[in-house]
Amino acid sequence: MRFRRGGADRKPELNLASMIDATFLLLSYFIFTTGAGSNESKLTPNLRVQQGTDVKDDLEPQVVEVLRSGDHVVFRLGATEYTTRDALSGALKGLSHEKGLFVRVYGGVDVGSAATAIQVGRDAGFEAVTYVPAK
Repeated sequence: MRFRRGGADRKPELNLASMIDATFLLLSYFIFTTGAGSNESKLTPNLRVQQGTDVKDDLEPQVVEVLRSGDHVVFRLGATEYTTRDALSGALKGLSHEKGLFVRVYGGVDVGSAATAIQVGRDAGFEAVTYVPAK
């Protein structure tokens, strides 16, 4: 706050330009950062409890694990590991499509590899492909 020198009516002079700048920067920060996490929130974990299941439905789920092995990404289906999209696609086409597919992604794996596994599952004919982050 500045006071003018001299004169009998010494009124304070306020400069609001810096306050307007700070308000604008905070507003723009919150606008831009709220949209950053919206893509991940679109991935539904699809964790439902099914009532009245039969004994034959209690089989192990079909899980594709996406993990990093050395310098490259590996897609593991059961005990078999696949390194290419085409090899994984060929293995998934031979599976039953009724139970759906779970894609478990471990730490250190890029988003593109996780999306590749999900897309290969959709292309192989699975209606329900569920993304599951590994703990």
